Amino acid sequence: MNELAKELNDTLSSCAVSAFLSEKGRNLYFPKGIVAQSQEAGEKAKQYNATVGLAKSKGVPMHLSDIQSYFREGTLTPAEIFSYAPGGGDKELRAIWKKEMIRKNPSLEGKLFSEPLVTGGLTHTISMIATMFFDKGDELILPDLYWDNYELIFRDSTGCEIKEFRFFRDGGLNIEGLKKCMYETKGDTVRVLLNFPNNPTGYTPTSAEMDELAAAFLEVAESGKKILVLSDDAYFGLFFEKETATESLFSKLVDLHENIFAIKGDAATKEEMVWGFRIGFITYGGKGLRKEHLDALTKKTLGAIRCSVSNCDRVGQSLLLHAIKEGKNYLADKEKTFTEMEARYKVIREVLRDYEGSSLLKPYPFNSGYFMAFDTLGHSAEALRVYLLDKYQVGTINIQDRTLRVAYCSVEKEQLADLVAIIFRAAGELWS
Repeated sequence: MNELAKELNDTLSSCAVSAFLSEKGRNLYFPKGIVAQSQEAGEKAKQYNATVGLAKSKGVPMHLSDIQSYFREGTLTPAEIFSYAPGGGDKELRAIWKKEMIRKNPSLEGKLFSEPLVTGGLTHTISMIATMFFDKGDELILPDLYWDNYELIFRDSTGCEIKEFRFFRDGGLNIEGLKKCMYETKGDTVRVLLNFPNNPTGYTPTSAEMDELAAAFLEVAESGKKILVLSDDAYFGLFFEKETATESLFSKLVDLHENIFAIKGDAATKEEMVWGFRIGFITYGGKGLRKEHLDALTKKTLGAIRCSVSNCDRVGQSLLLHAIKEGKNYLADKEKTFTEMEARYKVIREVLRDYEGSSLLKPYPFNSGYFMAFDTLGHSAEALRVYLLDKYQVGTINIQDRTLRVAYCSVEKEQLADLVAIIFRAAGELWS
């Protein structure tokens, strides 16, 4: 094992993180190689810098003028477009994202947690977490309604065992089911992944449920189990009901108990409407984590980034940073999108009232995000998906052949009533 990795492991041995490091995670470190030496030279080599494999002329990256021409003069410089980004992301962007995280989650104010690292999107974040903290045979607790990429990342690629709990009970979050699952996990470690607003259902816990959820984690942590909780906040901020919790679960867990290791995965993808930019973030916290622990985690994560994508998209980070700092329409455009999504949410909720009590499809609870989903009540969701596509040219998503997901975010508000009518008509034609 590399000496740098040993040093990081020794640092982390005094906190809960050590119990979760995978074999690969224990071996990760940020090498003092080309990237680290280049970054050091960037600060000190004022006369000649012969470190980076980046062709320059008069201090400017050589580039294709055809690409530069797509950027209006006086906006981004060639360095902001064509240069490599730092391994952990643009420093100013990371600092701004942390500041924004606190603004959106006021209870984080004054709490100790790491500065976010930039990843190649939330999928990259989750994949790195799997690499760093999961070995073959480890158990991951998920609700029974989850994004299908979790299976590919954790079960099929990493070799984890997925333990499911029933997501809903009595029209709300099944916290007792989650708690039971945590107590039944083998050994003294628990790994949990929760995604709010949930994909596929579009459900976020109420404020009361979020408090109960935190209490459940506290109870299990006090029993002696160490808990890793990954909050997948892909759709964070899209909350449409007053009783819905508006802060991330991460903010509840970051200083709750020494046995809880909290990780927040979020992204500019939906929050900033830059889907194709692939800019995600990863942030660490925990009551038992001191600054040196967070620094060690950061270095291991930098190593994971270095050996996967090396560094993330430069121009996307530059564009996002400029938009947040000085965009004239930045806040107005975000508010416009939220208002439109909220309007579509309200329309589809109202439309569904006409189908209450249907024996064909039952909507799962939903209050946020981009989606709603139907329980197909024992019928094949895949059969309905294919029938809708072939007969009505309507696209939906089948989840585990028992759930049909509808992304109302991508359908115009005026068309939602017709969409729902077609879905119920198709279900009737298939199953009545």
